[in-house]
Amino acid sequence: MSAFKASGGKLIQYHGWSDPDITPLNSINYYESVAKAMAHYGNHGYRDTREFYRLFMVPGMQHCAGGPGATSFNMLGALDQWVEHGAAPDKIIASHMTNGAADRTRPLCAYPYQAEWKGSGSTDQAENFVCALPRP
Repeated sequence: MSAFKASGGKLIQYHGWSDPDITPLNSINYYESVAKAMAHYGNHGYRDTREFYRLFMVPGMQHCAGGPGATSFNMLGALDQWVEHGAAPDKIIASHMTNGAADRTRPLCAYPYQAEWKGSGSTDQAENFVCALPRP
């Protein structure tokens, strides 16, 4: 991945927490291994990894799509903004669709951050959430 980074590559990966085929921990373990390798080669681990690689875990999403969560989102658009304009995504808004209409939105946060409800407002609206580090 260091060669990929050095060439200016950008990578967005996502994985559903409800994937019945491939454990979502595989994606987390891979991301962690890249950060560890970056640190091993004299870099700053997570900080340098975030410069070229973002992982988004999707609550309620099954294998690549579907499921009860907010599973409709535009990763390609986020990647395009990062590559073309240097705007690295810290969060991507996802929607839950019913009969073609969005009835719930949630932020997907760049790992290791996760969506946390602010404590007020509808839990069906992404603006009532922040991306925060998980609490111990």
